[in-house]
Amino acid sequence: MFDSGLGALAILALIDSMSFGTLLIPIWLVTAPGRVRLGRIATYLSAVTVAYFLLGVALLVGVGAVVDVIGDSLNTPAALVGQVLLGGALVVVSQLMDGKKARARAAARAASGGGRLLRWRRRVMGDATSDRGSIIVLVALALTAVAVEAASMLPYLAAIGIIATEGPGWPVSGVLLAGYCLVMVLPAVVIVGARLVAHDALERPLRRMEEWLTRHATSTTAWIIGIVGVLLAVHAISEFTAPA
Repeated sequence: MFDSGLGALAILALIDSMSFGTLLIPIWLVTAPGRVRLGRIATYLSAVTVAYFLLGVALLVGVGAVVDVIGDSLNTPAALVGQVLLGGALVVVSQLMDGKKARARAAARAASGGGRLLRWRRRVMGDATSDRGSIIVLVALALTAVAVEAASMLPYLAAIGIIATEGPGWPVSGVLLAGYCLVMVLPAVVIVGARLVAHDALERPLRRMEEWLTRHATSTTAWIIGIVGVLLAVHAISEFTAPA
């Protein structure tokens, strides 16, 4: 019965992999001038993965306690209708977020942020001729990214809900959570590996991807919210129509 849950978790993890902390910052780090500083990038990605795992464990414990109390009511017709309505509301919100004004503001931020970005990147990665740069700053950057994003990362929160309500329980739920967090950083790991193998060939494509992600950050968030809304509504409808 949990096979569909695994599929949903995989989709949600891949959506989460497109966030600011799990993709855009790693691309900024891997496009720093000079050789790829693999140790520093690995430090950042490891800190992000561990932070999301520990946060997920805390949330699973809390959600599990709530499910134990109200678990039976989550599959009632009224609750499932509420989930469908919430999913529809998220789709509407996603459409409202992706307006012309929001796109214009995102483009303006992308155009004006280059100097600040370069100074920030030199601080955490060192310059082209030096290995100076603070591991503490990298870890702090990772923790800040997780803290800022976690509350707004609906796919991650939805995944915690799926694991808590449909998962097999501990310790397998912990394994599922660990796998989810690893999939979240998998695209960034692939990009880092490709950059090591084909450094010069990927210079322009990665910079274009970086610029695109920065310019379309609001639109990407809107799409993520809309996808989560669709998944939530589809899941509720499937549960509602499933044979007893």
